[in-house]
Amino acid sequence: MPRHEGDTKSGYPADMAFNHRKTITHRLTQTARAARVRSGGHLSRIGLHPGQESVLKALAEEDGLSMSGLANTLAVQPPTVTKMVSRLAAQGYVERRASAGDGRQAHVFLTQLGRDTIGEVDRSWKRLEKEALAGIDEKDVKRLRKLLRQIERNLSVSPEPEGPAEPEDADETPPLVGEPA
Repeated sequence: MPRHEGDTKSGYPADMAFNHRKTITHRLTQTARAARVRSGGHLSRIGLHPGQESVLKALAEEDGLSMSGLANTLAVQPPTVTKMVSRLAAQGYVERRASAGDGRQAHVFLTQLGRDTIGEVDRSWKRLEKEALAGIDEKDVKRLRKLLRQIERNLSVSPEPEGPAEPEDADETPPLVGEPA
């Protein structure tokens, strides 16, 4: 492709160039990835994988959640919860029990090992928080927390459909050629 004045290295005109790396959403994605990697290192020291600590914390707050209740609490799909609970049960952190009212429904409970691990999970999260916020003053931390909550709310709502939101009113449609107005 011939280059013209104002073209970028990509071959696109400068007005078409978009550097996604400068977007807030890219920074959020990269930050979340870095936090997950760092968190994974901390959690591996206590025998957990990323995400498992969230299951334990949810059960520490409300033990005996149903599988669907746990999925809702964690905002993940039911198959994801099933896999996580199966692994945690195999490790001895949780146990599944059939519902007294409906034997087809399972509820998840912390075992003693699971309850004993909550303190270590909390220490791991506190360590991660301290590392992530090093060098940021308290005022900026509060502002960042507020901004991140707003971004989360913005992204949690259903997006507006592309194009016109409402179909055009039939009365406003121009008549076809040869059709009386």
